[in-house]
Amino acid sequence: METFILYLVGIIGSTATYYVNTRYRQGAVRSSALLTLIVSGFLYFFPNVLSNYLTHYIPVVFIGASFIGMVSKTQLSTYLGLSLAGVIFTTILLNTSKFFNGYGGALGTSACISVLVVLSIPYFKSPRKMTVGLLQLRKIILKKGNKVSKGSAGLSK
Repeated sequence: METFILYLVGIIGSTATYYVNTRYRQGAVRSSALLTLIVSGFLYFFPNVLSNYLTHYIPVVFIGASFIGMVSKTQLSTYLGLSLAGVIFTTILLNTSKFFNGYGGALGTSACISVLVVLSIPYFKSPRKMTVGLLQLRKIILKKGNKVSKGSAGLSK
């Protein structure tokens, strides 16, 4: 049950930060800071409302999930995507947070990974998969090859 509550906190943290950021135009940092202050302040002043485990981990999960909500609405604009990123973040944090020591912090790194996973989903749904970048690279190489062959043809005359 405690793990389920942490997953809900991850979803609420990412979507609430995004909502305050976009709806009330408070900015990403202010939205994250304000909501985290409210959640952490409540649990600081009323530590006996929940178990010790939840009192310790809810602020950590919430602030990390609020990093997800700081994403630009041009990159990730659906609440389903934000919720999925919150679930992925919470999963990463609960299972591998000690692995990320020294990589800029477990919260930011886990939030970044979860947003990148959600942003990569359209590539896996497309029939071309990951060949999009290879096709663009091929076009660039072919264009440069044509310019070189046209330039060398003019030199041989």
